[in-house]
Amino acid sequence: MTRTVYVNGDYLPEEDAKVSVFDRSFLMADGVYEVTSVLGGKLIDFDGHLARLERSLGELDMQKPEAFDDLLEIHRELVRRNDLEDGMIYLQVSRGSAGDRDFIFPDPKEVKPTLVLFTQSKPGLADSPAAKTGIKVISIEDIRWGRRDIKTVQLLYPSMGKMMAIKAGCDDAWLVEDGFVTEGTSNNAYIVKDGKIITRQLSNDILHGITRAAVLRFAREAQMEVEERSFTLDEAKAADEAFITSASQFVMPVVEIDGVTLGDGAPGKVAPRLREIYLDESLKNAI
Repeated sequence: MTRTVYVNGDYLPEEDAKVSVFDRSFLMADGVYEVTSVLGGKLIDFDGHLARLERSLGELDMQKPEAFDDLLEIHRELVRRNDLEDGMIYLQVSRGSAGDRDFIFPDPKEVKPTLVLFTQSKPGLADSPAAKTGIKVISIEDIRWGRRDIKTVQLLYPSMGKMMAIKAGCDDAWLVEDGFVTEGTSNNAYIVKDGKIITRQLSNDILHGITRAAVLRFAREAQMEVEERSFTLDEAKAADEAFITSASQFVMPVVEIDGVTLGDGAPGKVAPRLREIYLDESLKNAI
């Protein structure tokens, strides 16, 4: 069965879904995106993703698509049309196409933004085997632009980082700047030391993760100690545990950093417990 995708007001078979070659997301990476997980046919953390999308658009002075207020119904319709049980919905907004290439932003009164959404089926998304064994990461230099808090489609370096990790026989990469871990290629990074969860504080240096916010809230509600501060790569290698969070991986234990084994090489107690809490609570509030 071919997927049904959404493009600028129309639901189309994926082979018929097209945008202009002059679209600024294609020519300038002038676009933002969100990925919302779907479990049991329901959307996880949708309100948080919508709020962050609105913030990203505002930070780039990009107008909202006309269908912005209908995004929940568009998501639900895509779930229905694609019979999506577990997986993700990708949403992208660009500044649109002015019919040619130009560094100058087009007049928003004349050029409407492009809005695209599509589904990705991932059966058993919440039951990843990696959650039981943990993942291995390498560290790489963080050379991205300075506004990492905006969820733009500028994903070349994160893609390169993931390929570096694969070539090194690992699963992902953590980005390091001036000796301090910023985040993962597509996730927020955490360490656990003496029972305390440590993760970098919010700033322009990292993405303001929707899953991050929920996990930290649940951790505090469970009386876990949380410290939001920068931590060094050396601290991470000496940690008792480590983990990442993202919309598609939820809470994922990290058991090795640059070849250094954390703890006994298996997921500790904190990350698996947080994953359990996050999934339980998120499913209760899914829409």
